[in-house]
Amino acid sequence: MHEALAPRTVPIPLRRSVPGGRPLPWLAGVGAAFVLAQLLLVVPGSGMGWDESVYTSQVSGHAPAAFFSAPRARGISFLAAPVAAFTPSVTALRVYLALLSGAGLSASLWVWRDLLPARVLATAGALFASLWITLYYGPSVMPNLWSAFGALAATGFFVRLARGAGDRRAGAGLVLSVAVVALMRPPDGLWLGLALGAAALCVRRWRRPGLLALLAAGFALGSAEWIVEAYVRYGGLTARLHRASEIQGGMGWHMAVDDQVRSLAGRTLCRPCDIPWQHPATALWWFALPLLAVAGILVTPWGRRRATAVVPAVTAAIVAVPYLFLIDYAAPRFLLPSYALLALPVARSLWWLATDRHGRLRTAATSLVALALAGHLAVQYAVLANNTAEVRASHRDFTRAAARLHQLGVRPPCVISGDHSVQLSFYTRCSSRQTGGPDASITAAGVRAATRSSAVTVVVPPGGRPHPVAGEWRREPLAPDSSASRFHGYTVYLPSSVRSSGSAQGGSPR
Repeated sequence: MHEALAPRTVPIPLRRSVPGGRPLPWLAGVGAAFVLAQLLLVVPGSGMGWDESVYTSQVSGHAPAAFFSAPRARGISFLAAPVAAFTPSVTALRVYLALLSGAGLSASLWVWRDLLPARVLATAGALFASLWITLYYGPSVMPNLWSAFGALAATGFFVRLARGAGDRRAGAGLVLSVAVVALMRPPDGLWLGLALGAAALCVRRWRRPGLLALLAAGFALGSAEWIVEAYVRYGGLTARLHRASEIQGGMGWHMAVDDQVRSLAGRTLCRPCDIPWQHPATALWWFALPLLAVAGILVTPWGRRRATAVVPAVTAAIVAVPYLFLIDYAAPRFLLPSYALLALPVARSLWWLATDRHGRLRTAATSLVALALAGHLAVQYAVLANNTAEVRASHRDFTRAAARLHQLGVRPPCVISGDHSVQLSFYTRCSSRQTGGPDASITAAGVRAATRSSAVTVVVPPGGRPHPVAGEWRREPLAPDSSASRFHGYTVYLPSSVRSSGSAQGGSPR
């Protein structure tokens, strides 16, 4: 172990001070339940979202890569590659990620096995896994949940090392965990490193250069690919950061707390978040979260053990700062790392409420906690059920739209531009190209040139106008037979070189 990390006193074996049973069965059970819930509630019939189509297309062996904008990082694409490269099946990709996320949850909790009782860890895992946000994104090709697992593991390794209970494996674990977060989302990795670095500097006995060096090494390792790509594709790191800020609406002081609260009703992206707050019950747990986390800190015994509650809570607060105060929109998934960390002190407070009593008072407290958790689970399930129903309907609409485009002659090699072009391109195995906006990747002259070698189409929503390049092309309805489809009233513009096949079959993912 690095000399700077060497403990100054011989630590007391931690297993003797954290009762609660053997952790492996508890944590394996939580991970298995998380996987099962995803397979039953989320995976069946689900399709690809816009962001997912972008990330998956980067490594797909069956669809051209969509435009990759400056804020994005490739970590989740790398994670999806082992399946996406070999099969177009969305279901296979979902099952793979569901299994992997169950293992990720158990592994990130396992880091804490010598620091917290097994029952507290299992409860924390169950609380986090039962959120509709966690379940919804468990089998998704999105990076936020993996940032959460990395943050949870990194904080556990940090506490172990800071308390002098770690070894070289803990040091390597800290580096790799921070690297995972930075690989998935470089800003999350930066804020995580700042939070843990601040914790190290604030506690005198934790002020070790080696500990700070491990945090820096983890961030550098994870963000290296993003930084190199900035110079290769975006004109340098400063240029990429500037462009990323533009696409995200400009980084600066923005009060997004209320946006996050409104989005908990099931809005996966609230931008602009000017919707009314119609379902307050969906946010009750959000307001209870900081109170229960503080309670978990207060009921934790003084001394070395209190770090197991304080460090996760403070880290959760710091990594949430950019999403609560520095952007002008909200997405519930942004706060997944904070929720994973806060689950630890919250679980401790719930066990204290339910068990640290005697007689009738204990029975009443236990019943109250059980009733509150049952209500919480009911709300989470209701929001999840509504979201997954919308996703399944969306999958059906995109599948039919892809079949319609194939019928109209839009088959590989092909290019789709206009509204919903990213997802439609993924479903049809076409290239997605835009002439304007944050995903601009082709000029009007380029569109004309593409018609000589590819089937090109422009998708226009009801009331919209096509780009002038498509003004003289023939027009066809995208959903001629269904008023219930999201594409009802949409028009596709096709050059004369694209001819209808007369067949509605073909190529959409299953």
